[in-house]
Amino acid sequence: MIVYNLIVAIHVIAAICGLGATFALPILMRRIQTVSQARFAMTVYDGVEKLAKIGSITLLLTGIILGGFNTGLFTEFWYIASLVIYVAVQPIVAVILPRKLSEQMKILEDHKSEELPVAYIQIGKQIAPYNTSTQIAAIVLIVLMVLKPF
Repeated sequence: MIVYNLIVAIHVIAAICGLGATFALPILMRRIQTVSQARFAMTVYDGVEKLAKIGSITLLLTGIILGGFNTGLFTEFWYIASLVIYVAVQPIVAVILPRKLSEQMKILEDHKSEELPVAYIQIGKQIAPYNTSTQIAAIVLIVLMVLKPF
C-alpha cells in the first residue's frame, strides 16, 4: 500500500506540473506586446514546457501503473475516458502547439523593430483554439479523476 500511495503522490505532482503549464503559458503568451517580450516569453515557455513534458509522461506512466495495481480501473468509465482524453490531446500539445510556436520564433528571428509582426499575431490567434481545447480537456480530466462519476 505504501508503494501505491507513493505512485499516487507522484501522479498528483505530475498532474500539477502539466496543468500549470496548460493554464499559465497561454496567459503568458497573450500578454506579449513587443518583440523583446515575445523573445523572453518564448524562453520562459521553453523552460516550463520541459517540466510539463516530464510531468505529462510521468502522469501517463503512473496512471497506467496504478491501473496495473488496481486492474478494476480498466473497467471504470472515468479511468478509460481519462486515458482516451489524455491521448487525444497529445497531438495538440506534442505536435501542433510546438510547431506553431516554432513558426512564431522564426518570424521573430529576422524582425528588427519592437512592434510585433502581423504574422506573429496571426499565428497567436491560430493557437488560441488549441489552447482552449487543452484547457477544457484538463478540466474534464480533473473532474473525472476527482469525482469518478461513472
